[in-house]
Amino acid sequence: MSFLDILYFIVPSAIFYAAPLILVAIGGVFSERSGVVNIGLEGLMVIGAFVGILFNLLFADTFGGMTPWLALIAAMVAALMLSLLHAVASISFRADQVVSGVAINLLAIALALYLVKSIFDKGQTDFISERFARYNVPVLSEIPVIGPLFFTSVYNTSFFAIGVAILAWFVIYKTPFGLRLRAVGEHPMAADTMGINVARMRYVAVMISGALAGIGGAIYAQTITGDFGHATINGQGFMALAAMIFGKWHPLGAMGAALFFGFAQSLSIVGSSIPVIQEIPNVFLLILPYVLTIFALAGFIGRANAPKANGKPYIKGQR
Repeated sequence: MSFLDILYFIVPSAIFYAAPLILVAIGGVFSERSGVVNIGLEGLMVIGAFVGILFNLLFADTFGGMTPWLALIAAMVAALMLSLLHAVASISFRADQVVSGVAINLLAIALALYLVKSIFDKGQTDFISERFARYNVPVLSEIPVIGPLFFTSVYNTSFFAIGVAILAWFVIYKTPFGLRLRAVGEHPMAADTMGINVARMRYVAVMISGALAGIGGAIYAQTITGDFGHATINGQGFMALAAMIFGKWHPLGAMGAALFFGFAQSLSIVGSSIPVIQEIPNVFLLILPYVLTIFALAGFIGRANAPKANGKPYIKGQR
C-alpha cells in the first residue's frame, strides 16, 4: 500500500469523524466568545444524540430517507432547551459557570439513560434503520488525487459541518452581531455603555452553542454508532472543547483542531487495516484521541488567550 493509498483510506474517514466535533466546537466558540464558559458541551451532545436516535426510531416509517435530517432539528431543539438551564444559572443567577456546566453534563446523561430504560426497558436503544449514507460527489470525485481524498465516499454531514464553520467565521468577524458578541466577551461594561444588551447577547450565544452541540450529537449517533447508550458520546464533547481551545476560540481554528482530532480517531478505527500502523497494539490506537486531547489542553490552554470576560458574570452598572 503506497503513501497515497493510505491517505485515500484515512482522510475521508478523518473528515467523517471530525464533522460532529466541528459543530460542537463552533458552538463552544459562540458561547465563550460572549463570555460564558460552556463545560456542558458533553451533556448537550448526549441529549442531542439521544433525541436524534429516539426521533429516528419513532418516525423512520413516516419520513423515510428524510428522517436523519429531521432528527437533527429535533436534537437541536432539545439541546437548545437544555442549554437554557446553563444560561439562566450562569447569566441571570450569576452562578459559577464551570459548576453549572458540570451539572448539565451529569443531568443530561442521567436523564437520557433514565428515559432509555423507561422507553426500551434496557440499557440502550434499538439500532436505527435510516442513516446518513455515503456517496461520491459527481464530477469532483473524478479529479486526480483531490477527488479520492475529499469527494469519494463522503457524508453530506461533513460538508454541512465545514459550511457551518465558514458561516460562523463570517458571522463572528464580518457582521454587527459578531462585533457585539465579541464586545460582550471582551469588555461587557463598555458594550453596555454603547447600548448593547449584554445578558441578551449571552443568552443568544449559549442557545446557539446548545443548538450546534445537539446537532453534533445527533450526527455522531446517526453516522457512527447507530444507537444510543451510556457510552455513545463518551468524551466527544470534551474533545470538542479541547478543539475550541486548541483553535484559540476561532471558528476556523476550531475546525482545524477538530479535523486533527478526527484524524486521531480515524487512526484508532482504521489503523488495523494500514500496514505500518497495524503493528501498533490496538489499545494505544484507541487511547490516542484522548491522549492528544490532554496534550493539546496542557500545551495550549496556558498560551491561548481566551476572551477577557470569559467566565465572569456581568452585573449591569457594575464598575
